[in-house]
Amino acid sequence: MFAPARRHCLHNASHKTIASPIIVSPRVSSSRPFSSTPQCHSKIGGAPLSIPPEVSFSVIPPTKPKRGRMASGELKATVAIKGPLGELSLQIPPYVEIEQSEARAVLRIQDHKIRQQREMWGTTRAYLQNYILGVSEGHTAILRLVGVGYRATIESTATTVSAEYPDQQFVNLKVGYSHPIELGVPKGVKASVPQPTRILLEGVDKEVVMQFAAEIREWRKPEPYKGKGIFVNDETIRLKSKKVK
Repeated sequence: MFAPARRHCLHNASHKTIASPIIVSPRVSSSRPFSSTPQCHSKIGGAPLSIPPEVSFSVIPPTKPKRGRMASGELKATVAIKGPLGELSLQIPPYVEIEQSEARAVLRIQDHKIRQQREMWGTTRAYLQNYILGVSEGHTAILRLVGVGYRATIESTATTVSAEYPDQQFVNLKVGYSHPIELGVPKGVKASVPQPTRILLEGVDKEVVMQFAAEIREWRKPEPYKGKGIFVNDETIRLKSKKVK
C-alpha cells in the first residue's frame, strides 16, 4: 500500500523527518481585499504546490451559519486532498487564498506586512504539501531499538490496554522493563517489524505517524553514556564519558 515510501525509507533509513507544528488559526475581525502591493515572498509559502495526476485537490468554500452568529472573518475554507492511499482535509485561515490550475496550486495571503499571516502562509503550505505526498506515496518512520535484549513485535491483542477501534494492532516493546510495554497503533497507521530491533511505521498523515513514533521513543529515550535507547530515523547521540571520582 505504501510501497513508494517504504522503498525510499528502507533504502535510506537516515532520511530526516520533522513533525509539523499544530496549526492555530488566528481570528480576523474584518475581511479585507487581497493585497496588490509588491509581495514580501515567503520561501515556503510562495512556492507552488505540485499536484500529481492521481491526486484530487479541491477547495471547498466555507458554509455560512444560518443565524449569522459567526463573523465573516472567521469562516474557513476546507481543502480536500484525495489520492490512491487515502483522503485528508485541512481548514485554512480566512486570510489565505489558493489559486489552482490543473497540476499546481499557489497560496497567497491578504497582508504581507502582518507577521502572523506570513508565518501561517508557510505553515499552511507545508501541511498541504505533506498531505499531497501522504495520499500519493505515504509517510514513514523507522525506529531503531539499541540495547541488549531490546526487541519489538506487532500483536493483534493486548493485555494492558484496550482496543480503540476494530482490528487494532499493538506494538509490544521489550526494552529492559520487568513487563512488556503495549501501545495501540493509531487509526490510519500501519506498523510492521522488518527486524526484531526495527519498527516501521507507515501512514498518510505525517503528523500522526511522527507523533506515534515519539510516543514509542518516550519509553526508552536515547541515553548518552552507553548509547542505548529508541532512535527515530536519523537520530544520533553523542556519547559522554563517565566521571571517575
